[in-house]
Amino acid sequence: MQQRRAVAAAPKPARSVNTFMRKRATIPALSFFAVFGFVGGSLFNPMQPDVAQAAVSAPVLVKAPVEPQQYTAHGTYGDFEVSRDGYGVTVPAPKVTAPPATETDDTADTTATKKVTATNTIAAQAATPNPGSAQAIAQEMVAARGWGSDQFNCLVLLWNKESGWRVNAYNPSGAYGIPQALPGSKMGTVGADWQTNPATQITWGLNYISGVYGTPCGAWGHSQSYNWY
Repeated sequence: MQQRRAVAAAPKPARSVNTFMRKRATIPALSFFAVFGFVGGSLFNPMQPDVAQAAVSAPVLVKAPVEPQQYTAHGTYGDFEVSRDGYGVTVPAPKVTAPPATETDDTADTTATKKVTATNTIAAQAATPNPGSAQAIAQEMVAARGWGSDQFNCLVLLWNKESGWRVNAYNPSGAYGIPQALPGSKMGTVGADWQTNPATQITWGLNYISGVYGTPCGAWGHSQSYNWY
């Protein structure tokens, strides 16, 4: 009878001692890093306000290099002059307004007119008036009243000052004509043409002077003292 030999099972290879030792050394190392990561994460929490604010408010700015600008001017420039326009100031001559006075005429009551006492003034000799002019008419009327040439000289100065012997001379106060009657319509007692006729105006003016001042030189003296007559 044939006998079978028992075949022994192959022995399992033994675990390497080095492998076992490496596993045992790895476990503590992993534990260390796990604990370090947990503690470090709690210390440096990115959601903490101071850390987050520092991360946001501290940007890093990089200034780009800027090249200097260069300008080149072309062309030529000539000399020039600056001048200012001149100006002048014109001062208008002051207007003298004669205050109202008490006038008289041929129809007025001579007893109701109070004459003004004025010192007669000697006036320079007046030039011979042109025939037909207002001064020529006045010269004839002065002589007809018995007044001398001295009175005519005073009359020329008086009405030169008042109106320049212009028949249409007008003052804003309402005075009008050669004698500057105030108002001018008073001369209508002599004639309806009082606005344009020098003879009408002169007649009224001599009547007024005679009734208030006595003579043309009396009226001229008053005008020099008070700037009106």
